[in-house]
Amino acid sequence: MEHYFSQKQTSVPKIKTIAGSLRGNHIHCTTISGTFSKGRIDPGTKLLIEACLMENGWKVLDFGCGCGPVGIAIAKAFPGVSVTMIDTNERALGASRLNAEANGVRNVSITRDLKDLQDFDCVLLYPPMHAGKKVCFAMVEQAKSFLKAKGVLQVVAMHNKGGSSIKLWMKEVFGNVDDISKKSGYRVYASKKGSS
Repeated sequence: MEHYFSQKQTSVPKIKTIAGSLRGNHIHCTTISGTFSKGRIDPGTKLLIEACLMENGWKVLDFGCGCGPVGIAIAKAFPGVSVTMIDTNERALGASRLNAEANGVRNVSITRDLKDLQDFDCVLLYPPMHAGKKVCFAMVEQAKSFLKAKGVLQVVAMHNKGGSSIKLWMKEVFGNVDDISKKSGYRVYASKKGSS
């Protein structure tokens, strides 16, 4: 069965353009069927964008970028960051490339290649809960390998719909986890990679 976390989409693409203010900037995105949250900016996505800890100069990974609103909003709000956007969904990557260009962000790169992803200051993740815990837990583990020492993983999820188990797994993998924001049932969790 085809899902937004599938690599290839075979459904007829349906396109919709959406716009709004994200992290203090006007962002417009083309969304396409077969990708996550087609037709709108999901409230979890919006919370991650608005609440994530971020500093200019950071090297940031948008892990599972979809059509790109998180990476694009962060790149626009923090022109001193370098954002890498990655997804398995080829249709999502195509939309991300179009949206990065349309929003005039030049401090982004978009890829589907996991190789050589390392030394990030920050990984931003909205795990695909419909793919199951095994996939989501594996993404948390992968995220740790992408981070430099003292780098931070920031995850958004619905706390009462699988997010609480993600939070516990982050604590298991990183040895620490904090809630940094919550709204409408969603929470942003953060874990810092140790220096060893």
